[in-house]
Amino acid sequence: MHKQLLAVVVSGVLAGCSLAPDYQRPDVDIINAWTPAEQQPAAMPMGWESVFDDAALQQLIQLGLESNKDLQIALLNVELYRKQYQIQRAELIPSLTLNGAGTRTASSAFSGNSSISSAYSVTAGMTAYELDLFGKIRNLKDEVLETYLAQEQVKRSTRLTIIANIVTAYLTWVADTEQLKLAQENLKIEEDNNRLVTLRYDQGIDSSVVQAQAQASYEDMLVTLSRYQRLVDQDRYALVLLLGAELPTDFKPAEKLEAVKIATVGAGLPSTLLNQRPDILAAEHSLRAANANIGVARAALFPSISLTANAGTESSELSGLFDSGSGAWTFAPSISLPIFNSGALRRDVEVAEIENQIAVKQYEKAVQSAFTDVSDALTALSGYATELENQNKALKSYQRYFDLADLRYQSGVDSMLTRLDAQSSLVSSQQASITARLALYQSQIDLYKALGGGWDQEIKPAVTSAIQ
Repeated sequence: MHKQLLAVVVSGVLAGCSLAPDYQRPDVDIINAWTPAEQQPAAMPMGWESVFDDAALQQLIQLGLESNKDLQIALLNVELYRKQYQIQRAELIPSLTLNGAGTRTASSAFSGNSSISSAYSVTAGMTAYELDLFGKIRNLKDEVLETYLAQEQVKRSTRLTIIANIVTAYLTWVADTEQLKLAQENLKIEEDNNRLVTLRYDQGIDSSVVQAQAQASYEDMLVTLSRYQRLVDQDRYALVLLLGAELPTDFKPAEKLEAVKIATVGAGLPSTLLNQRPDILAAEHSLRAANANIGVARAALFPSISLTANAGTESSELSGLFDSGSGAWTFAPSISLPIFNSGALRRDVEVAEIENQIAVKQYEKAVQSAFTDVSDALTALSGYATELENQNKALKSYQRYFDLADLRYQSGVDSMLTRLDAQSSLVSSQQASITARLALYQSQIDLYKALGGGWDQEIKPAVTSAIQ
C-alpha cells in the first residue's frame, strides 16, 4: 500500500505542475458598436469568391494569392514558427543517442618493454534531460505554439490585405480607364466645337469671347486626357506589383466600373467579428504566449533537475564486446538551485507580468479598433450609396440641360457660351459619377476587410470561442 502511494506521489511530481496563471480572455469595453437595427444585415457570404463575384477580378485575386511576394514571405514565416514549435515540443521527450567507439594504444616503459591495449564500447543513453517538475518546458512549448498560431493569423491578415488591395487597385484602374475614355470622347467634342467656333469667329458670327472660351475648354480637356493617361499607366504598374506577376495574356478588364460585380457584405454579429478577424485572433494568441511566459519565468526560481544516463557494453576485445559480463552503465542526476541570482530571476517574472499586461492592452485595442473599422465602413457604405444615387439623378439633369442648350444653340436662340457651360457641367457630372461609384465599391471592400473576410475552409479551423 505504501509503495502504491509512493508511486502515485512520484508520478505526480514527475508529471510536473504549471506555474503559469490560468488564462482568462479579457473583458473589453466595446466602443463604436453598430447598434441601429438597420445596420444589422444578414450573415456574410462564403469566402472572397462569393463577395467578388466577377470573373476578371477572381482571375487577378487567384494570381495574386499565388505570386504575391508579401504573402510568400508570410507563408515562410509561418513555416519557420512551425518548425520552432516542433523543436520546442521535442524537449518534452528525452533525446536518446547511440555511440560506438574503439581505441588501440601502444605504451612503452623505461625498461624498454612495450604493450598494446585495446578498448571497445557501445553505449545508448540520454544527456542532461531536464525533468519538467514546474512546467517550464511545457510553458515554453505553449509559448512557442501560441506564437506560431499568432503568425498563422498574421498570414491570414496579409492574405486578406492582399485581396483587398488587389480589388482596390483593379477598380481604380477600371475607373481611371473609364475616365480616360470619357476624356477622349469629350476631347473630340471640344475639338469639333473649337473648329466650329473658330470658323464662326472668322466669319464674324461669334465674338472673340466665345472663341476664347471654346479654345480654353479644348485645352482643359487636353490636360484632363494627359492626366488620366498617366494615371491608367500607373494603375497598371501598381496592380502588376501587387500581383507579383504580369497580367495574363488573355486578361480582359471591365470596360466600365458599374459592370464589376461586388456583393454587399453583411455585418453579422459582434461575436462573429471577434471570432474571425485575424488581428484579434493574433492578439489573443500573443496574449496566451505572454501568459505562458510568466510560467517559464516563475519556474526559473525553482530547482531544476537534469538526468544523464547511459547503458552499454565494454570489452578489450572486439569479438567479446557483447559477451556476458561486458555490460556497463552510468546514471548521473544533477540539480541546479538558484541562490545569488534569485533577485534577477524575480525581475524576470515581473518583466513577464508587465509584458502580459501589454499584451492585454494590445488585445483590447485590437477589439476596439475592429468595431471602429466596421462602424466606419458601414457609415461610408450607407453614405456613398446615397451619394451615388443622388449623383446619378444629377447626371440625368445635366444631360437634359446639355441637350436643351445644344438644341437652342443649333436653333440660334442661345449663344455658344451657354452650350459650352452645359457641356462642361455634364462632363464634370460624368466624372463625379465614376468617382462616387469607386468610393462606394471601396467602402464595400473596407467592410469586407473590417469583418475579417468570409467564412471559407481556410478560416474555419482558426476560429476560437465567441466572446459572451
